[in-house]
Amino acid sequence: MIDATPLLRGYARRRLAALDALDTAATQARQLRRLLRRAQATRFGRAHRFAGIGSVTEYQRQVRLRPYEALWEEWWQPAFPRLAGATWPGRIPWLALSSGTSSGTTKYIPVSPAMARANRRAALDVLVWHAAGRPDSRVLAGRSFVLGGSTALTRLRPGVRAGDLSGIAASEVPWWARRRTFPPPHLALIEDWDRKIATLAPLSLAQDIRSLSGTPSWLLLFLERLAALRPDLPRRLDAFYPGLELIVHGGVGFAPYAGRFAAWIGDAAIATREVYAASEGFIAIQDRGPGEGMRMIPDNGLFYEFVDPAAIGDPRAPRRWIGDVRAGREYALALTSNAGLWSYLLGDIVMLTGTAPPRLLVTGRTSDTLSVAGEHVTGREIDTAIAAAGRAIGAEVGEYAAAAHLPGAGARAGHIFVIEFAEPPASADLRRFAAALDATLTRLNADYRAHRQGGYGMLEPEVRLASPGSFAAWMRRRGRIGGQNKVPRVIGDPALLQDLLAFIAPGPAR
Repeated sequence: MIDATPLLRGYARRRLAALDALDTAATQARQLRRLLRRAQATRFGRAHRFAGIGSVTEYQRQVRLRPYEALWEEWWQPAFPRLAGATWPGRIPWLALSSGTSSGTTKYIPVSPAMARANRRAALDVLVWHAAGRPDSRVLAGRSFVLGGSTALTRLRPGVRAGDLSGIAASEVPWWARRRTFPPPHLALIEDWDRKIATLAPLSLAQDIRSLSGTPSWLLLFLERLAALRPDLPRRLDAFYPGLELIVHGGVGFAPYAGRFAAWIGDAAIATREVYAASEGFIAIQDRGPGEGMRMIPDNGLFYEFVDPAAIGDPRAPRRWIGDVRAGREYALALTSNAGLWSYLLGDIVMLTGTAPPRLLVTGRTSDTLSVAGEHVTGREIDTAIAAAGRAIGAEVGEYAAAAHLPGAGARAGHIFVIEFAEPPASADLRRFAAALDATLTRLNADYRAHRQGGYGMLEPEVRLASPGSFAAWMRRRGRIGGQNKVPRVIGDPALLQDLLAFIAPGPAR
């Protein structure tokens, strides 16, 4: 295979120079004008008088913030599955299935041809940043392995198909790139996750894999399959894929998995690069070190808005954009896109680490707040506390989920945590884990501290132990394993919580 990396380097130099020259605010304003112009003849555009909008302020006055449910009920459901002309002009050939992690509700997110092209350009930007950070890269000398969903999309109507976004992307790989990707089309069709990784694992070992992409939890499951297949090899990625130099990950927070990836990488020259690629759009790419924020993509068919999470639901909530957003604060992110999303609340909470250029960290979900007594513990605080508790007992947390625990009338409420460790700890260590978890939440969250003081408010955290592999087995039973499915970190649906607790079986261990 001819090494195309020199071509990538040339493109990367031009692309980075263009990004450095961008006036981000002017670029975002221009993106919004283009989107309004494209969609002004749609039903949504006519109803909101797009033709008369000339500024960001006018747009925000005309178009209110909407969650998925409002766009679905008002604009998409009446025409479903043919969404042409509803909120975006022309045929919408794909609908990405996106599962709500806290409730499990499936959403249908429109993917237009313009969005598909934008996603491909953003994926190329990932390689641009990799090439910039590694001058000796030969990432295009071999194959890119994308461990995603099935490309066997469901035909809803002639010309309209639905499926996992990664499956949609894989099915639309340009002909010239197919010989540089793995798996081949006939294997990418496999829908059963276990059969898919059992098939791909041995075949991938015969390929010159240079990059590996996927959701961290499912990538780790795949690596365990490789280790079981070749127990004679050391548990190091470069033993299985000698040419590997890049791991692209996204979809879930990386912190719970970082230790295991570090063990797999060892001292090999393999970079990890996080991406913020939602079903609704490809938003940002890690261009610096872990924790420094992902660089937002300002010129690729998306317009971003930022809202105080506490004001969600208020029709008069102040809305910021790249032109006036402030670094160091948490915001709910809203998206306007070239697939017909208009001031759409993604449900993600982000914090900008800088504005010139804009970089962000995804710090949680608007649905990831635990609050039974007004303590409002955030997803980021939970992640931090889980990691600290694991360090306190020298144990590695594999997966976890948290939920409000409401035992009934008259009884004190609290939080329940279902924890899966790489190696189950002793009972005494589990009690120390719970105590460290409680102490860290007390330190991080003043409201939590107030409700835990005196021993008469909230209960201490209840920890349930799940055996290794339990979360993967639970997700498999629910038909939610692999692809872009995610283990829910905060469970808001009581029935979903009871289903998980019944599946893991053993009773409480404080």
